[in-house]
Amino acid sequence: MLKHKPKIGITIGDLNGIGIEVIMKTFVNEKMFDFCVPVVYGSSKAFSYHKNLLVMKDFQFNIVSAIEKLKPNALNILNCWEEEVQINIGKADKTTAFYALKALDAAAYDLSQNKIDAIVTAPVNKSLLGDSQKPFNGQTEFFGEKFSSPDTLMFMVSENLKVGLVTNHTAIKDVASKVNKETVLKKIKLMAHSLSRDFSINKPKLVVLGLNPHAGENGTIGQEDEEHILPAIEIAKAEGILVFGPFSADGFFGSGSYKYYDGILAMYHDQGLIPFKTLAFGQGVNFTAGMPVVRTSPDHGVGYNIAGQNTASPDSFREAVFLAIDILHNRVSYDEMHQNPIKKTVLASEVP
Repeated sequence: MLKHKPKIGITIGDLNGIGIEVIMKTFVNEKMFDFCVPVVYGSSKAFSYHKNLLVMKDFQFNIVSAIEKLKPNALNILNCWEEEVQINIGKADKTTAFYALKALDAAAYDLSQNKIDAIVTAPVNKSLLGDSQKPFNGQTEFFGEKFSSPDTLMFMVSENLKVGLVTNHTAIKDVASKVNKETVLKKIKLMAHSLSRDFSINKPKLVVLGLNPHAGENGTIGQEDEEHILPAIEIAKAEGILVFGPFSADGFFGSGSYKYYDGILAMYHDQGLIPFKTLAFGQGVNFTAGMPVVRTSPDHGVGYNIAGQNTASPDSFREAVFLAIDILHNRVSYDEMHQNPIKKTVLASEVP
């Protein structure tokens, strides 16, 4: 277990969406401060705007000028900018989105300097954060690049369902070209290690979904399942990983087989996230596995359509905070257990 109450950095997300609302609804409950010291990277002025808009009179926060000045029993807000920002609630606004990126950069830097222990990111509008010269593919990819982790796993998790992706935010027309033996094998290994280290599951049991309908029907509906996915599974098995497949996604979820596996590896975004959000929406968390740092986020987007209406549920964001804390504790326990493995003693009678 960690020997201190973890400092959890929280990025403010899109100022026009529901991010600030779910943050406030999470930390209006003072019991949250028993588990962590939260610090929001963003703007106290933006919080005041949303607090007044939502008429949340009981919500309080503490403004700090540096991480070293955090209050342990309060929601701390670290101002990443001082200027006034025009908030257009419920509207996609590229100017406002620029400030969400400033918060991401500031939090990522402090995480790299060990000033905070983990990051929970509020939702952003990906289409507004990039341009033709440098597209923004997602916060998963953003943190992977920041922490020199090219091989990460977008891992959607809930208490009873954990779904990882081989390809993240990839256009359907490009998916098949990115599904190859090497990539699938990397993702299987990432998932197996994450389930052991981050979730404390001993010898996790994994399943891999096929790319094509009916997992390729023995090669009659596409060759990827036979030529790339199955060989990757066989190599992983030979290395001691409990992994099965490839299985047809529709039958796998429709039959309820997902209940019997610790982790499910899908080939592309909607193949994994449609069943996940159908079964666990509002309770799920997006976790970026495969990085030296811990980053989680809620399983929903910016929610422009309900922003400012005081109807957004904080459940997924709260779960993201708790998961970040749990993973920090699990990693400490795992690393302590594995840092000095007992070496096998060879008896004289065993020497040829």
